Amino acid sequence: MKLLLVEDDVALAAPLKMDLERAGYVVDTAADGEHGEFLGATEDYDAAILDLGLPKLAGLDVLKRWRDAGNTTPVIVLTARDAWYEKVDGFKAGADDYLGKPFHPQELLVRLQAILKRVHRHNQFTLQVLGVLLDEDEQTAAVNGGEAYPLTAIEFRLLRYFMMNAGKVLTKSQLGEHIYSESDEPDSNVIEVYVKRLRKIVGSDLIQTRRGQGYVFGSRP
Repeated sequence: MKLLLVEDDVALAAPLKMDLERAGYVVDTAADGEHGEFLGATEDYDAAILDLGLPKLAGLDVLKRWRDAGNTTPVIVLTARDAWYEKVDGFKAGADDYLGKPFHPQELLVRLQAILKRVHRHNQFTLQVLGVLLDEDEQTAAVNGGEAYPLTAIEFRLLRYFMMNAGKVLTKSQLGEHIYSESDEPDSNVIEVYVKRLRKIVGSDLIQTRRGQGYVFGSRP
């Protein structure tokens, strides 16, 4: 899953980015509103974490521009201000959730998981598709109630993205964008290697190859 973090406070943004990456997310960052607005308008993100007090362009204006342009990416708003009317303004502008500073990273992670699962119509506390249970805290996968299998970071990101988008055709390019960070160079051959690994874990019939298109999770032959 690919996130956009728009936060100008480096002392907060740097460790938060690390916490999100440890939780299995790919994270792009922006330190001002103009850059954040551009990234959110031109890249495909699963969710955005947006500070309100940004230089160059206020966070609320960034959010309004995204929504006016038809961008429905889920957005969690961060703010040091806690007035009720500011929260109302944020929700009216299209925010999906609101988190006041200071906050514990675990609270943000739980809120983020809840929003993503609601958007993808999964139960808030578990991610389970066709007998595959993904534990997001332990980063393990269990099939049909069997033993939990520990996943590498890339395996976890790839399986979670497959499960969140079950039944959809996903191209290698899409998969690469959502499991690799900006500093990595996605390779379609590497994607194939990880798909083969996942097939050994969840069963070869759960991940189907669509020739010339990509892969589909949850489409049995």
